[in-house]
Amino acid sequence: MVDSRQPSSDDSDTIDFGYERVPRGAKAQRVGAVFDSVADNYDIMNDLMSMGVHRAWKRFTISLAAVRPGERVLDLASGTGDLAAGFAKKVGASGRVLMSDINHAMLSNGRDRMIERGLVSNVDYCLANAEKLPFADDSFDCVTIGFGLRNVTDKQSALNEMARVTKPGGRTIVLEFSKPAVPGLGRVYDVYSFSVLPWLGKNVARDEAAYRYLAESIRMHPDQETLKSMMSDAGFIRCGYHNLTGGIVAVHRGYAP
Repeated sequence: MVDSRQPSSDDSDTIDFGYERVPRGAKAQRVGAVFDSVADNYDIMNDLMSMGVHRAWKRFTISLAAVRPGERVLDLASGTGDLAAGFAKKVGASGRVLMSDINHAMLSNGRDRMIERGLVSNVDYCLANAEKLPFADDSFDCVTIGFGLRNVTDKQSALNEMARVTKPGGRTIVLEFSKPAVPGLGRVYDVYSFSVLPWLGKNVARDEAAYRYLAESIRMHPDQETLKSMMSDAGFIRCGYHNLTGGIVAVHRGYAP
């Protein structure tokens, strides 16, 4: 039976790395090692793991962001740039999209993908930690983070930073795995997560442990209502969320006052 655990508080000397407890200062390095390992197979694994549904989740997120021509967008944990590519098309030549990631291998792969897509004129790149963003206050009309918040050591600090760099009236959007809200779905999802995902990791990405961590990190991430409260605590207003695929994924949105 799958171990059912609750997200830990962030006020101790240790923090969750999946189901393991590690020193707080070690988590970023451990997460970095995971993404160094999976970077080259990231896109194909996303397609296999979600059976392509991740593309619909990202299209919904882009639509919800309602980005307009001329706006500035910061895409944190940008990875291979699926969200950034959508935003680059929306903001046009007069706008800018900044792809940011803490992991060099992921950001390098993302830059290559954007060049392949022909999106080079309005996209910039920055290696940055979401907990300590190197940007001035009120810098962006829209800030997004897709499938990255659960890997952050101090999630509240990251949300606080997102609020700080979002312009008044701007919005921050968090796309992340969440808690199934449909009766019976959780049990099926557990079987899939702890059987199929590690198998795919072993046989496709050649790293079973990385995809076991993925399944565990999802279970340790705050549920929908908790994350909504954390966004409010960061200073966002009109916070809300949309469940996708029965709550397996949720998209949270908050506005800067």
